Amino acid sequence: MKLDGKVALVTGSTTGIGQAIALRLAADGASVVIDHRADPEGAAETLAKVEAAGGRCFQYGCSVEGKIVQADVSEVEQVRRMVAESVAHFGRLDILVNNAGIQKKASFWEVTEEDYDQVMDVNLKGAFFSAQAFVHHCMNAQHPGKIINISSVHEELSFPDFASYCASKGGMKMMTRTLATELAPLGITINNVAPGAIATDKNTSLQDDSDESKEFLKKIPLQRMGNPEEVASLVSFLCSAEADYITGSTFLVDGGLMWTYQEP
Repeated sequence: MKLDGKVALVTGSTTGIGQAIALRLAADGASVVIDHRADPEGAAETLAKVEAAGGRCFQYGCSVEGKIVQADVSEVEQVRRMVAESVAHFGRLDILVNNAGIQKKASFWEVTEEDYDQVMDVNLKGAFFSAQAFVHHCMNAQHPGKIINISSVHEELSFPDFASYCASKGGMKMMTRTLATELAPLGITINNVAPGAIATDKNTSLQDDSDESKEFLKKIPLQRMGNPEEVASLVSFLCSAEADYITGSTFLVDGGLMWTYQEP
C-alpha cells in the first residue's frame, strides 16, 4: 500500500470531502486522525468507516488505526493540542490535510466583522497554524512530511457575495507558494487541491433537477458535479512518495469549470 505506515491528520473530516479523504488515506494504508469542532456523531461515523476501509488493507500486511480529536482550528492553542494529541497517540505525524473550511454569504457591503473574522480564522489562520504545528513536529522528529491544503477554484475565480471566502483561499494560495520554498530544505512539501462544484451537503441546491441546476451544469465542460472521492484520490496521490517532487502547486478538480465559467 502506498501509504503503509504513515499517519495523517485530516481537519474537518466528519462529512463531505474531509470524510472522503480520511477514508481514502486509510484504504491506502495510513492511520488517520479525525478532527472535528462540534460533531462527535459525525466523527464517530468517520472513525467507523476509516477502520472498515483500513481493515481491507490487512491483506497487504499493513496496520491502520483511527483516532478522534476535537479541536476548533480557529483557535491556535487548540490547533497545537490537536497535533500534540495526534503525536502522543501514534508517535508521529507524516501528513497534514488542511480541509476544515467555512463560507458566509453576503453582499460585500453587508459583510460583518464577525463573519469576516470567522471565515479567515478557520480557512486561513487555521491552516497556517496547523501547518506550523505540524512542521514543528517534523523538525523535532527529523523526518519529512506532506501538507495538503483543500483550497477552492475561488483562489483564482471570483465568487460574488463570498468575498471573504475568496480572500481566504487566495491567501492560502500564496501561503502555499511561500511555504513550498521555505519548507523544501526540511523535506516537507505543500500543495493545494482546489475543488470546483462537488456533490456535498454544502451544494445540495445544485443537485436537484431544477432549471437553475441544469443551467449551472452547462457551465461545466464535463456537464456534471464532481464527487468527494474524486478529490480524495488526488489528495492520496499527493500524500504518497509518487509526488515527492511536487510542491507549491495548485491542482484543480473542477471538471473544467475554471476555464469556462462566467457570471450571468
